[in-house]
Amino acid sequence: MSGLLDINFLEINFKNPIIMASGTFGFGREYAEIYDIEKLGGIVSKGLTLNPRRGNQGIRVWETSSGMMNSVGLENPGIQAFIENELPFMQSLNLAHIINISGTNLEDYVKACHKISRKKVDMIELNISCPNVQENNIPFGIKETTTREVVKEVRKVVKVPLMVKLSPDADDIIRIARICEEEGADAISLINTFKAFAININEKKKIFENTFAGLSGPCIKPIALRMVHEVAKQVKIPIMGIGGIVNYQDVLEFLMAGAQAVQIGTANFINPKVGEIIIKDLENYLISNDISNISEIIGIVD
Repeated sequence: MSGLLDINFLEINFKNPIIMASGTFGFGREYAEIYDIEKLGGIVSKGLTLNPRRGNQGIRVWETSSGMMNSVGLENPGIQAFIENELPFMQSLNLAHIINISGTNLEDYVKACHKISRKKVDMIELNISCPNVQENNIPFGIKETTTREVVKEVRKVVKVPLMVKLSPDADDIIRIARICEEEGADAISLINTFKAFAININEKKKIFENTFAGLSGPCIKPIALRMVHEVAKQVKIPIMGIGGIVNYQDVLEFLMAGAQAVQIGTANFINPKVGEIIIKDLENYLISNDISNISEIIGIVD
């Protein structure tokens, strides 16, 4: 069955299009104790910032209908500690490793990306959904001007492939995607979580101390699929589809809509072995449908 699921994404050879999404797989260590994660196509690291972050206080995760909400607050060890303690493990794995970078101001984004791109990494995923402290905490990826600025400046210092992760809350996600392409992004990943809200009716107060949280899981899949389909028709650079994928049928939908690979997020919390299961199911689908390589179905739906 070798070759059925092979894909080439930005001249990087992935053994399959199944990549574990940032924030749901750590740096791979814990899941490696559960199954052979080298069966995966790749891993996106937990979101990293220039300096260490302790994350948010209070409740961080809340289950909701057909999904979950999170307000972790980008807790992470910072770039330098990651390079020293976690990157060697990710580099040792026989799969593609993608480093997710976040920031609260332009300078931190640039410094963090410059630092990590000097190491042997396959790709950087630039998370532009982070609040910009210099713009009243409005996420970089919501506005055209801040999107253009951060992608342009990061592109100047990054020599490895650069993929930009888009927020579904953007004013015009197609326009934002085009701006990323214009400013040198090599690829786009979409979508990130939706801004959401929850209330504890018994205590009559909000669930999260930060008020709002990110909504993910199966409930967002139809919207994520629509956005991938729209953006794929408007940009020439490749797309990784994200949003509510829990089984091989979901993967096939995203690929048929125009994504060249996908990221699995919340499903890892439902079943830690979901990646392994999806890969096997995809192989069986291709064999039963007499498809020689999964690339044959990419973008086939108008």
